[in-house]
Amino acid sequence: MLNQLRQDHANMARLLHVLKLKHKTLAEGERPNFQLVREVVDYILDYMDGFTVPLEKVFGQELMAKAPEAEGLSERLAKNYHALHERLMQLSQDLDMILMDVAIPMDRFADDLGAYLEAHRAYLREEREELFPLIREHFDDAALDKLAETLPEGAAAKLERLQEAYPELYEELCAAPDPMV
Repeated sequence: MLNQLRQDHANMARLLHVLKLKHKTLAEGERPNFQLVREVVDYILDYMDGFTVPLEKVFGQELMAKAPEAEGLSERLAKNYHALHERLMQLSQDLDMILMDVAIPMDRFADDLGAYLEAHRAYLREEREELFPLIREHFDDAALDKLAETLPEGAAAKLERLQEAYPELYEELCAAPDPMV
């Protein structure tokens, strides 16, 4: 289970890297492939709603029962995650406007995209450095296996769907290095 969470982090880091490349193109004054940016944003939103939110509910309850001292971390991560989701929803709305050829300030969009990327990387770093050690400390393999049974469809199946639904994005995802978050 912890290995799956680490793999999910690596996959998310690759998706963020794809967005970073599109952000760089935008910052250089060129027009990136906004349809590909749309696909990444849609995928991340779907992943957040379909996998991460249920995972956090299950883990959060169990972690609080096993390690009440983690309450502050849990609340901070939940608050940061909510803020990430809001930023991503705003980017999604802006992308809708861009793809409908409605003029929006590209410098603002670039700034918003950059801020989102930085916030998401920081969130992943917090999970990796603070949450994962708590999970290792308070959950044995049997407890993690039991929790895994209560989770929704795994990330591997989502990546298969990604490959089928977004072949261009999947190609870029596979080509992306394993960036340090």
